[in-house]
Amino acid sequence: MQRISTVTAGAVLLAFATACGPLPIYYKQGAEVSRLQSDELACAAQALKDAPVANEIRQHPPVFYPGRQVCRNGGCYYYPGYWSEGSIYTVDVNKPLRQRLEKSCMAAKGYQQIALKRCTQRSALSLAGPRLAPLTEASCAQRNRDGSTVIRSGG
Repeated sequence: MQRISTVTAGAVLLAFATACGPLPIYYKQGAEVSRLQSDELACAAQALKDAPVANEIRQHPPVFYPGRQVCRNGGCYYYPGYWSEGSIYTVDVNKPLRQRLEKSCMAAKGYQQIALKRCTQRSALSLAGPRLAPLTEASCAQRNRDGSTVIRSGG
């Protein structure tokens, strides 16, 4: 039971750390934002066609917790060891290939993948233009609810 809560806590911590880290985006200076979005969608769709989702069910190995002896007030008690089943999870074995295919497709269209800091509330006030502007120290990226990404010039 403790292993499950430790794994869950680790996953939550990783999710928060990922949400605060740099945002990977595709960039080509001067490209139209609408063209970037359509190119990204086309490359993602082609990569999905070439390397479809292939989920495999896997299981972590079981863990043995050894017994222990507890002595109190002159009496000793022995708690026997026990096995804890490994948790079951799924893995998309084609995901790394799909990501490489998408990155290759975008590179063929002249884009490079970069990592930009995430926009804060204050820096997100400046509006993004119809074309990708030159990057500066103040540039940041913001992920929209629809999954698209916007590069802002900072604030």
